[in-house]
Amino acid sequence: MFETILGLPLHPLVVHAVVVLGPLAALLLVAYAAVPRWRVGLRIPVLGLALIAAGSAFVADQAGEALMTVRGEPGFDHAEKGELAFISLLVLFLATIAVTVMAKPLPAATNIVLPLVIAVAAAGFALFAVTQAGHSGAHSVWQGTFSLGVIGR
Repeated sequence: MFETILGLPLHPLVVHAVVVLGPLAALLLVAYAAVPRWRVGLRIPVLGLALIAAGSAFVADQAGEALMTVRGEPGFDHAEKGELAFISLLVLFLATIAVTVMAKPLPAATNIVLPLVIAVAAAGFALFAVTQAGHSGAHSVWQGTFSLGVIGR
């Protein structure tokens, strides 16, 4: 089910959504928690983006497992880092639900400390895990392909 789409491996296609939408959802959650006057307009987008990012990470994780059965272990502990990225984006989604429930969309700076701490912690975890997974995946694919002399030209 998660192997290919239109004859192409699904994992490298979906992973781009994860590395773009995951950090964007993390930063948007921090903005939602930090700026009370933005909460009214950001409530639905922050929830939707966090859900799409977590869903994309799930699909990327499953597609990576399927690709691994065909191509073999990617090396550089990428599979484990990919699973951690999925978990971090799931945590981010759950934190987004908690923050949007706790932080009322009021213009005053009420209910800001705890939601902001939760948002920053979940966002930091997500940014770290997605970056680690993305770097290890890129390293396993591109190692030895480029030399600094070719890139610098």
